[in-house]
Amino acid sequence: MTYKNLFSQTEIKGNTFHNRFIVAPMTRISAEQDGRANETMSKYYERFAKGGFSAIISEGIYLDESYSQGYDDQPGLVREEHVQEWKKIVDVVHSHSSLIIAQLMHAGGQSQGNAYTNETIAPSDIPPKGEQLGFYGGTGPFQTPRAMSEHDIEQVKYAFVQSAVRAKEAGFDGVEIHGANGYLLDQFLTDYMNHREDQYGGLKENRLRIVLEIIEDIREAVGSDFMVGIRISQIKVADPNHKWAEGENEAEYIFSQLGESSLDYIHVTDGDATAPAFGQGTRTLAQAAKEFGKLPVIANGRLGDPEKAEKIIGEHQADLVSLGTSALANPDLPNRVKKEKGLNEFEFEKILLPQAKVKDLELQMEIVQ
Repeated sequence: MTYKNLFSQTEIKGNTFHNRFIVAPMTRISAEQDGRANETMSKYYERFAKGGFSAIISEGIYLDESYSQGYDDQPGLVREEHVQEWKKIVDVVHSHSSLIIAQLMHAGGQSQGNAYTNETIAPSDIPPKGEQLGFYGGTGPFQTPRAMSEHDIEQVKYAFVQSAVRAKEAGFDGVEIHGANGYLLDQFLTDYMNHREDQYGGLKENRLRIVLEIIEDIREAVGSDFMVGIRISQIKVADPNHKWAEGENEAEYIFSQLGESSLDYIHVTDGDATAPAFGQGTRTLAQAAKEFGKLPVIANGRLGDPEKAEKIIGEHQADLVSLGTSALANPDLPNRVKKEKGLNEFEFEKILLPQAKVKDLELQMEIVQ
């Protein structure tokens, strides 16, 4: 197959994507302890750019030196040293004609490693379900977070804005607000994790409020010409089977509101991007985002098979696809597909165990160019 959809160009906010393949954001806990990016990370990201991906979304980057960090050795965008180290990576990626987007993340109650505090905060004092992830350095159940005050909420909004400004200073092509996978903004969106009785809790209109406010605050700070997207999911790190209580009706509300904001794209992730997201016979999450949000959509979830990826774009359910584990196994996946080379299977134990740090075997893997 020629995969004419996957290898066609598209554009978002003046940025040209030379194909529809994007590297998904993936936590790799390989930064310095103080949050600085480093040479290992630079080599890691460069491989995807060399391998033909049109764009890379960074791993989640923490926002402040208080509550946002989620994992030990996670990179930050808080200080000037952080900006300068990220700038080196951005320049390397750009040298191979790929785009790079900074994913801005506040872990909230799902934090399992923070250099600045032992306390966690969340919309309500409700711990996430399940247990911390061992391959990200955690162990045991999540602690009970402190319910956020209005001052905490204002501080979080400020931190998102300041990190977005720093991302622009570092040369990133855009920022992605992490509103998925059970992290702080998703905790606000989730009915069972948000028992607030103020303007940020209760009705879905209130639970989405902080997300919409952060979008507009970032837009005001970075200007109209800088790409701003968001990642949204039903599933969570610690609750992979979660569904929105109102199903497609809730999806319609969330995505239509996001579509009316100043966002440039919506990035959705699901266990399988091609499966009905709200029960038998319903839309996929990407299809819901596309139809209700009316913005460019990035789809994620088992799309490493190029035939599946070609189909979801051909059916206009998504504009781009982001790849996680299949990109780890094939950092040159677009070039392999184009040149009709075989794809490697993802080996969980080799790449993510005992911890998910970037490993020498990844950096030494031969790249098809």
